[in-house]
Amino acid sequence: MTTLDERGPEQGEEHSEEHGIQPDAAIALDRPAAQLPLSAGSKAANLARAAAAGLPVLPGFVIPHGAGADARALRRAWRELSQDGAVPLVVRSSSPQEDTEESSLAGQFASVLDVRDWPGFRAAVRTVLDSAHRPDGTRAPMAVLVQPMLAARVGGVLFGADPVEGRLDRMLVSAVRGGPDTLVSGEQDGTSYHLTRSGRRLRPTTPYTDGEQLLTRAELHRLARLARRVEKIFGGPQDMEFGFDGTGHLWLFQARPITAMTARPARGARLLGPGPVAETLPGTLQPLEEDLWVAPMARGICSALDIGGSAPRRLLRAHPVVTTVAGRAAADLRLLGIAPPRHRLLARLNPLPGARRLAAAWRTGRLTRALPDLALDLTADIDRRLAETPAPAELSRADLADLLRWTRSALAALHAQEALAGALLRESSTRTAASAALAALAEGRGQGRTDTEIVAGTPVVLALTPPSLTAALRLPPTEDDGHTPTVTSTDPRHLTLPTRESLRLRIRWIHQLQVHLVHDAARRITLSHRAVAQLRWHELLSTVDGAPLPADVAQRLPRPDSPPLPDTFRLADDSVVVAERPRDGAAQGVSGGRATGTAWDGRGERPQDAVLVVRTLDPALAPLLPQVTALVAQTGSPLSHLAVLAREFKVPAVVGAADAVQRFTPGTRLAVDGTSGDVRLEDTRTREAADR
Repeated sequence: MTTLDERGPEQGEEHSEEHGIQPDAAIALDRPAAQLPLSAGSKAANLARAAAAGLPVLPGFVIPHGAGADARALRRAWRELSQDGAVPLVVRSSSPQEDTEESSLAGQFASVLDVRDWPGFRAAVRTVLDSAHRPDGTRAPMAVLVQPMLAARVGGVLFGADPVEGRLDRMLVSAVRGGPDTLVSGEQDGTSYHLTRSGRRLRPTTPYTDGEQLLTRAELHRLARLARRVEKIFGGPQDMEFGFDGTGHLWLFQARPITAMTARPARGARLLGPGPVAETLPGTLQPLEEDLWVAPMARGICSALDIGGSAPRRLLRAHPVVTTVAGRAAADLRLLGIAPPRHRLLARLNPLPGARRLAAAWRTGRLTRALPDLALDLTADIDRRLAETPAPAELSRADLADLLRWTRSALAALHAQEALAGALLRESSTRTAASAALAALAEGRGQGRTDTEIVAGTPVVLALTPPSLTAALRLPPTEDDGHTPTVTSTDPRHLTLPTRESLRLRIRWIHQLQVHLVHDAARRITLSHRAVAQLRWHELLSTVDGAPLPADVAQRLPRPDSPPLPDTFRLADDSVVVAERPRDGAAQGVSGGRATGTAWDGRGERPQDAVLVVRTLDPALAPLLPQVTALVAQTGSPLSHLAVLAREFKVPAVVGAADAVQRFTPGTRLAVDGTSGDVRLEDTRTREAADR
């Protein structure tokens, strides 16, 4: 172990000399030298600044980094503070590399409580110094902070902002009986209080285990006042540890910057979600796939909403109805009418929507009667054009480009009529293209045909697969369980489906035609399927017409598979997805972000995309955080050290996931949303099909 005499001068000591101060063995917190973070460490320096400003800080001293080995001076400081061993002490780390604006390193270094004699004190100092050694063999500069150990009645963590909600106009308190150590270590969950900046409680608080509230209204107001004073001193909201002693006196144990605030959407940000568009485009899309499939879908649905009078034109012009987020298709849920209006009472009082609906009813009443015939004409035109289309290899470059342009126009028309059919028609038939496809697939497999032969003979089976420019077309496996649906005909010329299903099937056929056309274009311009999928629509057309490829095409990498989008969410800065939090449920997201991966209990071989699933937020797990994709715990607080580190490392984390260890055994595929607190099993069959 490192002894007091073995510490050599490292970074920090020379900085002290630059300030004209040679580090002493012990510096009292009320001395100006204790406010220098490079020698006293950030933790001690912050407390020294707070004490100098008149905040309630316990007395103490700091053994600075690079201090001389003056055992007599150190023993004198110990004897004076502990009253010759009568008062127990707390010996804590204070590194210049922790508790900074860039990194908190919460719980990474050691603290020793209840130190009662000189040998114990020396051992505690050695323990703290030894904790400066990192797993990679390097050593952090380390000072040691020493203070009396307070027998707190109630202690906890106070955030001058709400890091979980990303709100600067809110404060968050979590309290436990005794000192804050059991809270930040994850041993206790604590009682949480959401406060305004004045200290008024915002929502009901779950009582402590014995039914008693830990903090009174007056104490909450005192904490809010302390947070505001600390914020004024340090220039921003802080992460603080506090304690109330038996006499009701409030003490500040620690103050450091909040290093990770959850992203927060701007006021009025659109409410998005995969909604019905995920039925057509369920996976992660590459750039060209977005242009081929999402853009026509957005244009078609926008036309349908305009014709039906479902949304004002100014909104339809200002916002795309369908967009992509991290490569996944998402829709504006309010424009689609899936989400309720923001202000239901005002919506009832406003006469304009009623008048608009009345006018729309007149139009759509006539449209409802005409729509089946219009759809029949459109599908007939599509079928005729598909039947007349030669193989892509037989097309000239000009014809290939013209056919690609036609497919996008056809998709827009199909999506418009499909959206109108879904909204206006009440068809009695429940037959779907998927049921007909299953029957055709079973029939083809029974005849021993390959997937390519089945698709060529009965293209209705395409209803069972999503489109893709990069993945090979593979039909799903079938099981001969005696429940395979039967149809009178799987010949597309004689297949009778409801209007909406018929339109959706043609959409899928157009998708597949586009795949063949793009693959042939890639062959002509000598690009792989993956490389051509990184082009944009205008780049593909210009290249097919003879223009050179973009100069950076070789550097463009395929988009990785992104996690599924939440059911409802909004976008913050830099397109960060912020899920809408459910109003009930015990699970709580404590570190924003989304991830998919494989459940791992921290033992044995770690999967490459490990989701660490544990019972409690044990600080000993901290070294694993940079190596995992997400964190799920059965218990824990958003203010514990591990939750703070998860936000700092941008690792999605959820606490309060009931029976997580039993439900999510090692090897289970999980999708984790660290904002909404949603943890769900991933459909491994869909993933396996996409990988093939």
